[in-house]
Amino acid sequence: MAFFGLFGKKTKEEKESLDHGLQKTKTGIFERISRAIVGKSTVDDDVLDGIEEALIASDIGVDTTLKIIESLQERVARDKFMNTEELNSILRDEIEKLLDITPDEDSSAEENKVFDFTKKPYVIMVVGVNGVGKTTTIGKLAARLKGSGKKVVLGAADTFRAAAVDQLVIWSERAGVPIVKQGMGADPASVAYDTLKSAVAQDADVVLIDTAGRLHNKINLMNELTKIRNVMRKVVPDAPHEVLLVLDGSTGQNAYQQAKEFTKATDVTALAVTKLDGTAKGGVVIGISDQFQIPVKFIGVGEKIEDLQIFNKRDFVASLFKK
Repeated sequence: MAFFGLFGKKTKEEKESLDHGLQKTKTGIFERISRAIVGKSTVDDDVLDGIEEALIASDIGVDTTLKIIESLQERVARDKFMNTEELNSILRDEIEKLLDITPDEDSSAEENKVFDFTKKPYVIMVVGVNGVGKTTTIGKLAARLKGSGKKVVLGAADTFRAAAVDQLVIWSERAGVPIVKQGMGADPASVAYDTLKSAVAQDADVVLIDTAGRLHNKINLMNELTKIRNVMRKVVPDAPHEVLLVLDGSTGQNAYQQAKEFTKATDVTALAVTKLDGTAKGGVVIGISDQFQIPVKFIGVGEKIEDLQIFNKRDFVASLFKK
């Protein structure tokens, strides 16, 4: 089975899925902004307070919101304008600057740099608390990678919960990719070791390792993830090539807290933000990108496999501001 748009420019269907997935966030932000400026001929403190409230309500985050408001104040003082369309245009400009989107940036540039397939097998260790969509993200990513022609192996190293292993087995069958697993309570590092040995023997392109989804004591978490890393390096010396932290976008500020905890516990190199379609808090993607300076590589905007999309900053902002 082949999936579209994993690498390269998004298809029309994916852009429509993105638009649909961000609808609640978009409606929440712009309805609040419209209420803030109704009857106003200039941007005064009340208008800026209304915009600030709209951005914080979408969970862009206080620090990132204040950056945007400060920039808006400077633009307003300089440009002396006022209507909804102009305000939205300036707001879009400021968010694009915040996300480092350059005017001449190729919209597919980021998508072509998602993984470095010159490293083989390319090992991705996936971390995140239970309930954020971690195992589902791994399954969808495996299916899409296989659909794009890559040989994928899954490792069920979340041995703390039997349900986590069972769920990953279902996804391996659905995606048609092999899985390496042991019994509940097995040593996660041992599972990771066996997975990489199997992947090397099969000449696999990509390995996806699921890890325990609990934010227990930070020291224990750090020790467990460090042990998994060290054991994997006995098979693939520079593994893992990616540590992907999965966050539930619908939890808003809780996602920030989880990001803080995991970035302290291990060297997170990329983020996936899930469940954006069921929330008005999609602004969390902007705040997390700004605050942690770790690339958001994937976003989840629906239930279908293709609704796990490569995060493209330009497409995201364009969708957010689309009328």
